[in-house]
Amino acid sequence: MTPAPSALDHASVLPVVVIDDAADAVPLARALVAGGLPAIEVTLRTPAALDAIRAIAAEVPDAVVGAGTVVSARGVADAVGAGARFLVSPGWTGGLVDAMRDSGVPFLPGVSTASEVVALLERGVREMKFFPAEAAGGTAYLTSLAGPLPQARFCPTGGISAASAPSYLALSNVGCVGGTWMLPGDALARRDWARVESLARRASALRT
Repeated sequence: MTPAPSALDHASVLPVVVIDDAADAVPLARALVAGGLPAIEVTLRTPAALDAIRAIAAEVPDAVVGAGTVVSARGVADAVGAGARFLVSPGWTGGLVDAMRDSGVPFLPGVSTASEVVALLERGVREMKFFPAEAAGGTAYLTSLAGPLPQARFCPTGGISAASAPSYLALSNVGCVGGTWMLPGDALARRDWARVESLARRASALRT
């Protein structure tokens, strides 16, 4: 049997992108891919998000574009319809997990407690987003989960920086980390894609 696709194995760092202008989506994605970060989470927080996903899916073939901040079955359908190849949520409900599973693409439901992890494991879900990572206990919490729940793998996101990312990536139960530090607001405002590419290259080298 072919293994189920994973949302954790495209790159060690997953850029979490908020796009206000869909025209920025393609050059931004190209900069991230050129810097070694092919998996890109476009959050569904702005009216431009779905158009941005469509544009990246159509015009940046080396990118693996996904949708973040997915919080409803409608959001799942809209994201996959736009071309999202993975889904990420900040938390989960039974209905949301069912919709994400039925979509046929890899997904990372969000957790912040051991009980949430156990409940997802009961449903056969082993890959999760740990959010908000720093506020929810950081590397110490994930280390504590690894003993009793070694089958769970995580993408910690929330408050992670270039300085703290390596300590997360060193953990046995972390597949990748999500973050925004390679996307500083001033660089995006100036459309300084060369700087984004440079920061992405540094981020892609964090796990050796």
